[in-house]
Amino acid sequence: MKLVWSPRYQVNLFGHVFPVEKYRLVRDWLVSQGIFTRDDFVEAEPASESDLLLVYTKAYIDDLLNLRLTHRTIRSELPLTREIVNAYIIAAGGTLKAAALALEDAICVHIGGGYHHAYPDHAEGFCYINDVAVAIESLRKRGSIKRSIIIDCDLHQGNGTAFIFSQQPDVFTFSIHQENNYPPKEKSDLDIGLPDGAGDGLYLSKLSVIRDILSSHNFDLAFYLAGADPFERDLLGGLSVSLEGLQRRDELVFSECQAHNLPVCVVLAGGYAEDIMDVVRIHVNTIMTARKYSKTASR
Repeated sequence: MKLVWSPRYQVNLFGHVFPVEKYRLVRDWLVSQGIFTRDDFVEAEPASESDLLLVYTKAYIDDLLNLRLTHRTIRSELPLTREIVNAYIIAAGGTLKAAALALEDAICVHIGGGYHHAYPDHAEGFCYINDVAVAIESLRKRGSIKRSIIIDCDLHQGNGTAFIFSQQPDVFTFSIHQENNYPPKEKSDLDIGLPDGAGDGLYLSKLSVIRDILSSHNFDLAFYLAGADPFERDLLGGLSVSLEGLQRRDELVFSECQAHNLPVCVVLAGGYAEDIMDVVRIHVNTIMTARKYSKTASR
């Protein structure tokens, strides 16, 4: 199984709550433990402007590339620097690369991505570019896929994703999230809004609906947003899912996709625990679970 990443994801956010150093820490841990070698990592390359324009308005991309602080860029809640903008454009290319590798190898993980709040004409919620949307539209244009599903297990609803694909029946948007939390909600194809404090039992029982979704539709590719923020000690979250519960979540998603012969592109999405090593541990567990299922798929 290949892993897509970039050292350019670790940018200076000037004290922002988003822990971008997690990408480097995840990669370093996997290499230091001898689980993956450096040859297993594919470095992400920037998405082309033409790929970005499959999703984004020309006015927004012009603002972004020229670092203009406008009503279109300011809602990111992030600084607007060349380094940061480049990191998001590279992440879009990284998810596109990971998706292409998933179609070849059954599973690929992007150590990055999952920026699901960005809209076609503006940034939002720590997100400048919706990398999953860019990957889907790029693959569809190339004829690599027709129908896809987004399995969004970040704590927050993927509002930008839901909006982007609201009129596209070939993209099924699924989001399981904390209902009483950011953002203002859009309408996905299926939303499961959980009450504050929901723990492992309720989370996993509600998530099991993906079995019925995958049985009722034929998809070419799944995008799994494996957010670390449903974790019980997340600073921006209000759910109570344990480390074990999140690992069981990963098992459920991968096992159901495998049962339906569905390739999976994994992106890491959010995670804001006070101890960054909790975030790293959750993401590493997701990657280890993906690796287990990728070995089974290759037999």
